[in-house]
Amino acid sequence: MTERSGQAGDATEGPVPTTPVCYRHPDRETYLRCTRCDRPICPECMRDASVGHQCPECVAEGRRSVRPARTAFGGGAAGRQGYVTKALIALNVLMMLLSIASARSGNAIAGGGLGGLMGGGTPLTEWGAVLGLAAFPDGTVGGVADGEWYRLVTAMFLHYGVLHLLLNMWALWVLGRTLEAVLGPLRFLALYLLAGLGGNVAAYVFTEPNRFTAGASTAIFGLFAAIFVIMRRLGRDTSAIVPILVINLIFTFTVPSISVAGHLGGLVVGAVTALVLAYAPRMRRTVFQTAGCAIVLVALIGLALVRTAALIG
Repeated sequence: MTERSGQAGDATEGPVPTTPVCYRHPDRETYLRCTRCDRPICPECMRDASVGHQCPECVAEGRRSVRPARTAFGGGAAGRQGYVTKALIALNVLMMLLSIASARSGNAIAGGGLGGLMGGGTPLTEWGAVLGLAAFPDGTVGGVADGEWYRLVTAMFLHYGVLHLLLNMWALWVLGRTLEAVLGPLRFLALYLLAGLGGNVAAYVFTEPNRFTAGASTAIFGLFAAIFVIMRRLGRDTSAIVPILVINLIFTFTVPSISVAGHLGGLVVGAVTALVLAYAPRMRRTVFQTAGCAIVLVALIGLALVRTAALIG
């Protein structure tokens, strides 16, 4: 009998079993599989799913097929985090710090007290507050009518003293988070800026041209009006809002040095903008909301142009 010699394993025929490896990391052995595509995945690539685990590609594909969550008025659900509200508060606080630094005076911190919230001016407030047209001590002339249109925007982020700032930021924190959650970040930001601009334009149009006006109160009053409109649109109780709004209006008309025109202007523009956002037809809602806000903006610019022509004419 003839014997044959050979290497070990020659007697066993067929494929040799192999351990599966992650499709994204070939050097990693794994027995886990994506429940959607059945490809092997390592723990690093594993993503929790409603049933089992999925690979990153399947998770991304699933997200693309899911419609993003929207608020009742078409805004993004990210508004529930209040990022815009927090950013606006941070910006106002930063401007207050810069205002104090520009003055290097305790009067910039204390302001004029409760009876004179419009006191305690600083070089920064003189630069950015609403001012129609006036001559400065150094002989120069400045104001919106002189081409300083930026004042209609910067004024809503400047304050006369920390007390003035704190009152407005507390109101922004309370009202802003609710409105941002309901409207979404972009629509809430548009509401805030239009209300603030509306109040500043009203102050420019109806206030003496040589008087400084600044503060987030213009936008805050717009938020008061907006939350009333929005809650009514949603069918919610507004009985708690009316007394607060009335108290703020009494405060506006009785406390010296407060810009009545600015507060009322912000209130009206905030209400109009909220009506546009809340009552836009569901079909092509974003188009109607954008067009409505654009019309409000154009109207405000038109009023400012008319006032400018009257001052320089």
